[in-house]
Amino acid sequence: MTAALIYYEVSVPDLAIFAVYVALGIALPGLLLVRALYRGTRTLLLMEQIALGLALGYAMEIMAYIAARALGAPLLVLAWPITTYVFFLAVPRLRRHWRSRACPAAPAWYSWSLALLVAYLVGWSAFTFFRVNTLTWPGLGASYFDMPYHLALIGELKHHMPPTVPMVAGEPLLYHWFVYAHFAAASWVTGVEPLVLLFRLAMLPMLVAFVVLVGALGHRVTRSRVGALLSIGGTIFVAVPSLYPNANGLVTWTGVQHAPWDSPTQTFGALLSVPVVLLLVEFLEPRQRWHGAGRWLLLGIFLFAVMGAKATYLPMFVVGLTVVAVVEAVRRRRLSRSCLAALGMTVACLVYAQLVLFGGASQAMVVDPLSLMRRTWGELAGLGEHAEPPLASLAGITLLYVLSWAVTWCGIAGLLRRPRSLARPGVLLILGIGAAGIGAVILFGSPAMNQGYFLRGAYPYLAVAAAHGFLVVVRHERVSRLALVCAAVLGVVAAHLIRVLADVRVPLSPGESDVVLYRPYIALLALAALTAVVLRVTRPRVLGWAVTISLITAIGPLSAWHARALLIAYGSGEEGVHRVNRPVSGEVREGALTAGRWLRAHSDPGDLVATNAHCVWGYQNPCDSRHFWVSALTERRVLVEGWAYAASSLSRWRPGQSASQLPFWDDERIRLNEAAFHAPSAISMRRLHDGYGVRWLFVDERLLSPEAEIEKFARFQIRSGDYAVYRVPDGPDS
Repeated sequence: MTAALIYYEVSVPDLAIFAVYVALGIALPGLLLVRALYRGTRTLLLMEQIALGLALGYAMEIMAYIAARALGAPLLVLAWPITTYVFFLAVPRLRRHWRSRACPAAPAWYSWSLALLVAYLVGWSAFTFFRVNTLTWPGLGASYFDMPYHLALIGELKHHMPPTVPMVAGEPLLYHWFVYAHFAAASWVTGVEPLVLLFRLAMLPMLVAFVVLVGALGHRVTRSRVGALLSIGGTIFVAVPSLYPNANGLVTWTGVQHAPWDSPTQTFGALLSVPVVLLLVEFLEPRQRWHGAGRWLLLGIFLFAVMGAKATYLPMFVVGLTVVAVVEAVRRRRLSRSCLAALGMTVACLVYAQLVLFGGASQAMVVDPLSLMRRTWGELAGLGEHAEPPLASLAGITLLYVLSWAVTWCGIAGLLRRPRSLARPGVLLILGIGAAGIGAVILFGSPAMNQGYFLRGAYPYLAVAAAHGFLVVVRHERVSRLALVCAAVLGVVAAHLIRVLADVRVPLSPGESDVVLYRPYIALLALAALTAVVLRVTRPRVLGWAVTISLITAIGPLSAWHARALLIAYGSGEEGVHRVNRPVSGEVREGALTAGRWLRAHSDPGDLVATNAHCVWGYQNPCDSRHFWVSALTERRVLVEGWAYAASSLSRWRPGQSASQLPFWDDERIRLNEAAFHAPSAISMRRLHDGYGVRWLFVDERLLSPEAEIEKFARFQIRSGDYAVYRVPDGPDS
């Protein structure tokens, strides 16, 4: 890990101070609190205790930073780890938590397997993200287009609380922004540039802790270290089958690691969600109850953190807990008090998040059944994402999705061999979460397929359920390891042969019938049916579920590797799986960094900037308003930069439109802003200054006409490449 980071432009001092900060400022105080509040630590491996402590440390840091930043003293975020250390040194009853309690020893094969998985994730990050998203120009200017958006939000959280949208001054930030609070706190404490934290450092400890905690949850549910490893492997490697040789229009997201850097909110939310599910499983399972108020306090802290980390998780938790409550009420004719209490806490957090934190904004998430299927059909058929499929084609592509999901998590079918396992509250919980993720993908629509984040969020829990079902049926049928390995190898070979022999390339050629889209998947279904028939004939006493599941599931990892190969070839970003041409942030030239850093150093955090850069370069007509580099590099609020992700813009989106091409909603503001650049005058400058408080102009001179003479009406400060910075006069005599 260290070698990879140093190779990809991270300095040794930055790496060292960040490592010390994570260890002593987040993980260790979190570990002490976990040991004091959570009696179940005795059943966790030491690495699992540390991972849980790191997750709790993140949650505590967020709460501390919100208060510290609101008080105007961001370094007060250090009060929480310092106070924790003082209490655990001064209070005799707490001192024992410095020592590691007796805990199960990790099998050597399990520890080495986790180490290899972490090494894979680091290598995956290096090849797919570090390699194409550099810290210097020209690579930085061609980063994935969401990266400057994330960077701008970090700058906003560094200097303001409560935060607003930095690209559109005054626009409320109705978004899950807690991960940016962590970035901001880390930058204040360590002095490491937000750019380095975002592009290189901050996601790695989250990924490591996520892997370890998924294993802990898998062990809780399956009661087996093999099941724990299968749960992690299913989360990382198993994917929706990709049976088109050149690309796949289906959702191929596989857990959080698929694009951890492109979506830090998803990575952060995924990490914090696992402790919630782990605690809920222990609350609901009679055999795993540890009494004490500490666990309820931990649950409340983690629910609060998840609430602002990623909006997709709380609704899925509500569905999962509701499923448990209903089934338990039917089976036992009584309601579980633990389940109802947890459900009440989750609903309370959900209501608060929707009404207060997110202000009731939907972020363009609308009820639009089968929206994803219609868009997928249009892309695969070569007719565009807004094409409306015939009813038969829509039904076909929907069945294709259902078949793909059934293949991906076919291990869950193994639970049918032992219904008692299926009825366990912990299993019902994770199945309910998984069903909610799939249901949301089917029910909702959004301009950027953001409903897919529900499925991505549910992925680890579906993987745990599939691993549990697989182990149940293997134990029931007593299948040899050799048979399972042979079946898995056959599945890998079959997936490759189906892809090559079917040879369906997307998008389809003009006039080509969309029936050919289903050819490889019909072959896959025929293979599964043939396998079941053969096993039924050769082993008449049992159907041979274990071998069948092993064969079918093995098709997923090869599909994942195929999708990963496309990403390695064409860069990261979830859209890279669907399209060869990966969207980037536009041609932002080297001078932008110098000019932006100069403005950051010579202005106050409260100063307002105006710019003429609103559109991704090359997409000015119509304007793709996902331009965020000015606010990202200056760490200053901008009167109007890119508005594509602002709630006021997304609220106007309707299915069939391009959300990134909607015009700015405030005609007066955009008119006055543009006048200062294209028809500058003393009056236009005074209106910006007096009417909106603009103090600086950040100019992309490629967009100016030769007649524009800004220097006559504003004070020139610096020019770097194609960018210039001017100071707006305070008054007519300035």
